[in-house]
Amino acid sequence: MQTVLRRLLQLIVVLLVVTFFTSLLTSFLPGDPVTTIAPFSTGEDRAKIEEQLGLDKNVFERYADWLGNFVTGDMGREYAGTGVRGQAISETIKDTLPRSLLLIVYVQLLTLAIAIPLGVYTAYKAGKRVDDVSNGIAFMLLSVPVFVISSLMILAFSVNKWILDLPTGDWVSFGSSPTEHFKHLIMPVIALTVGQVAIYTRLLRSDMISTLQEDFILMAKSKGISNRRILWHHALRPSSLTLLTVAGLNIGSLISGALIVEVIFRINGIGSAVNDAISRRQYVALQDYVAIIAILFVVINFAIDALYRVLDPRIRGARLG
Repeated sequence: MQTVLRRLLQLIVVLLVVTFFTSLLTSFLPGDPVTTIAPFSTGEDRAKIEEQLGLDKNVFERYADWLGNFVTGDMGREYAGTGVRGQAISETIKDTLPRSLLLIVYVQLLTLAIAIPLGVYTAYKAGKRVDDVSNGIAFMLLSVPVFVISSLMILAFSVNKWILDLPTGDWVSFGSSPTEHFKHLIMPVIALTVGQVAIYTRLLRSDMISTLQEDFILMAKSKGISNRRILWHHALRPSSLTLLTVAGLNIGSLISGALIVEVIFRINGIGSAVNDAISRRQYVALQDYVAIIAILFVVINFAIDALYRVLDPRIRGARLG
């Protein structure tokens, strides 16, 4: 119960801090937002727009108005013009958020499916030739930006059609066509996975090497247990705590990387919605998107904290004590 209350408090604090600083930073953006929103508006129209968007108030009053609406479930609407009702922001979130979440789930599953076997194998081969080669490849992959990988894949598999002929973008739902769904997501998922595999593999390798030097591993070897069983049944679970922590914290960087990938491949997820809100000065929409992302970040890390007790009995014992 204490853990739930602590995480709930953390959720509230993170939400307040992140959304307030978003509101504060948007007020520092250069240029006149009304000019961006309605470049040919009259003086009277400009005054109405400022009043409608709360731009005639200071940042604290504007934030208090937004927060009061958000906690009551009123996310507002995008600004579409004087006297014109724009699309409800909640509808935009409903359309875009599932796409981004599904993209991130695919990336995490593929990353773990590749990184865990690689991390275990390189730890087992630590100090040997294959370990040196894998380390070099990992550092190389970490240095390549997401947009470069995306551009190279489009050039290779869409323009030149090497081996595969893949579409350059757009979203196809799984229900309408599973084959086209995965075909359209192959390049976005791989673009985000490449760097993550390098990070996860390096982390698991380091922890596995440390775990393999523990006394209980020596005891297992003395009992004649096979190396395969020692690696996968005795050493992997206690070595995966750091990997699990980073996987949760890495959701933030995945969202930022997904923003770039979503724009390049025209996925129209929450990252694209954030980019659109920034470019069109949709301040209310931007704060709503940031708040939703912050909530997801804290909830996911709460779930990961709960998994610690499953993976490491020492944590359960310490908390019971």
